[in-house]
Amino acid sequence: MDIKARQEAEHFLKNETQFHLGMLPTEQANPRTRNLDRIFADSTGEGVKTLLSVDTDIYPMAEKVFRSKEYDRLVKAGVKAISDGKKIVFSGCGATGRLSILLESFWRCFFRDLRQDHPDIYERVKHVENSVFSIMTGGDYALIRAVEYFEDYQEFGRQQVRELNVVKGDILVAITEGGETSSVLGTLAEAADRGAEVFLMFNNPADILSKYIERSRKAIEDPRVTVLDLYCGPMAIAGSTRMQATTSEQLIAGAALESMLGGYFRNLLSAAELEILNIREIDYAGAYNEMLGELLSVENTEILGDYVRMEHDTYRGNGLITYYGNSLMLDIFTDTTERSPTFMLPPFRKYDDTLSPPSWAFVKNPLMQTPEAWANVLGRSPRCLEWDGELYRKMNAPQALISDPPQLDISQILKFQIGNEEDKSRFSRKPNVAVNVISRLEVTRPEYEDYKAALNEESEKYQGRSSLVIGTCDEAAGYKISCLPQSSVFSLMDRLAVKIVLNTVSTGTMVLMGRVLGNWMSWVDVTNKKLKDRGIRLISDICSMSYEEACYALHESLEELKSFNFSEKEKPSPVQYTIKKIMSAPKV
Repeated sequence: MDIKARQEAEHFLKNETQFHLGMLPTEQANPRTRNLDRIFADSTGEGVKTLLSVDTDIYPMAEKVFRSKEYDRLVKAGVKAISDGKKIVFSGCGATGRLSILLESFWRCFFRDLRQDHPDIYERVKHVENSVFSIMTGGDYALIRAVEYFEDYQEFGRQQVRELNVVKGDILVAITEGGETSSVLGTLAEAADRGAEVFLMFNNPADILSKYIERSRKAIEDPRVTVLDLYCGPMAIAGSTRMQATTSEQLIAGAALESMLGGYFRNLLSAAELEILNIREIDYAGAYNEMLGELLSVENTEILGDYVRMEHDTYRGNGLITYYGNSLMLDIFTDTTERSPTFMLPPFRKYDDTLSPPSWAFVKNPLMQTPEAWANVLGRSPRCLEWDGELYRKMNAPQALISDPPQLDISQILKFQIGNEEDKSRFSRKPNVAVNVISRLEVTRPEYEDYKAALNEESEKYQGRSSLVIGTCDEAAGYKISCLPQSSVFSLMDRLAVKIVLNTVSTGTMVLMGRVLGNWMSWVDVTNKKLKDRGIRLISDICSMSYEEACYALHESLEELKSFNFSEKEKPSPVQYTIKKIMSAPKV
C-alpha cells in the first residue's frame, strides 16, 4: 500500500473521529426505501411514490415545531429585528447554504415585485426592504459550484459573519441538516459573540449530537442559542440531506419568514391590503400535508415517472437537458447544482472552459443576459468572497489555500452564463432537450408573455422541447403535475412543491442511471471530511468489510486517481472506483 495513502487513512481514523457520523439518522439508510433501485427498475411510478412517501414524515415534526416556544421566539425575534431596523441573517452550507440564499431572495424579490405591482404599498414599507441577508459557505459562488473543504473550518464561517457586520440586535438563523457542519457552527458562534440573537436549526436528535460530536454539543448547550430540532427520520436516499432535511428546513424557516413579514406589516397596512399580498393566518403543517397528498396521487406519480424516464433516456443517450425559468430560476438552480456533488456529475462549466465536459443539466433565462439574470434570480447583486492568501493565513487555513487562493469573486460567477447568450456547449451532444419548468408563480407575472416568446425562440435551437408544469395553470403542453398549493405572501407551498418534484426527478433519474445502490448514493466524491466518512461507510456496507479496511482502501484509490488526467472527461467517483476494484479482486 502507498505510504502516503496509509498515513492519510491512519490520520482520518485516529484524528478525525468528530467527522465519523454513522451514528446520525440523517446518515443512515431508511428501511422504507431499502430496495429503491429495484423498485425503480420495475416501475418508475412506484419508485416515485416510494421516494415521496418519506416526505410524509415531515408533517408530524412540523406540527410539533410550529407549536413550540422556540419557533414562537424565532418569529417574535424576527419581527422585533425588522421593527428596530436590524438584520435577519440565514446561514448554511451546501444545500442549506442554497436554502439560505433562497430565503433571502424570497424577501428581496417580494419587494422588487411589490414596487412594480403595488407602488403605493411599496412606498409605505420600503424602509424594511434591506432587512434579510444570507451567508453561504464559500459565498454566492458556491451556489452553483461546490467550494471544496470550506465547510470543515469554523473560522471561515466566522469571517463571513464579520464581513456582513452582524451586530447586537440582529438575528442569525444557522441551518445545518446534520447539526455538525463546522463552517455553519462558526457563523453561529461569531454572531453570538457579537451580541446577535442566534438560532440553530438541524435534523438529527439533539441528544445524539450532544453525546457524540463535541462541536455540536458546544453549540446546543450554549445558553445563548435557541435550538429548533427538526428531526424527522432518515433520508429517502442515505445521506442525501438535500431531500427531506432541506424540505423540512425550507418549510419551517420559510413559514417563520412569512410570519415575520406578516407580523410587521399588520401594524402598517389595512386588512384589504394584507389580503392583496396574501398575508393571512396559515396552518403551515396542514398546508404542507395537503400539498404533498396531492403530489402523491396515482396520476401525479405516474406522470412524474414518465418524466424521469425522459430524462434518463436523454442522459443514457449521452444527451443534455437545459432547464428554462424566470421566477423559479433559483429553485431550479438549487436542485440542478446539487446533482453534481450528490451523484458525481460534471459541475456547471464556465463559458471560457473549453476542456471540461458540459454539465448534464443547466439552467438559463431566455429573457435577459447573464449579469441581469444573476441580479434577477438573487434579488440583489452577487455577494462573493475576495479572500487573499494573507487572510487565509490569518484564519489558519491549509497551506494549499494560502499559496493558491481559489477564485470566488464576482467575475467568476458571471462566467456561468445563465442568461440568453448562446451557449454552444448545450448543443454539443445529441439528444439535447429544452425543458420549461413552470408553475403559477411564472404565469401570474406581468412579463410572462415576453418570457414565453423568448423561450419559444430559444427552444427552436434544440432537438427536443418539453415542459414540466407543477401546479394548476393554463399551460397545456408537457408533463403536468396537478396540485393547488395554498397561497401565501412568498408562495411557500408552491415553491416547496417545485422543490419536492425536482428532487424526486433528479434522484429518480440517477437511480435509473445506476448511481444508487439500494438506497445509498454510490457515486460519491470526497471533497470534505463528512463525504469521506460517508464514502467509507458505503464501501464498508457494500463490500462487507470493516470501517478501518474501507478507509485504507478509499485512501489508496484517492492516491491512484491523482495520476489520472480527467481534463476532458468525467471524473469517476473514488468510492465507486474502490468498490469495483474490491469486487473484481480475485478471492483468496
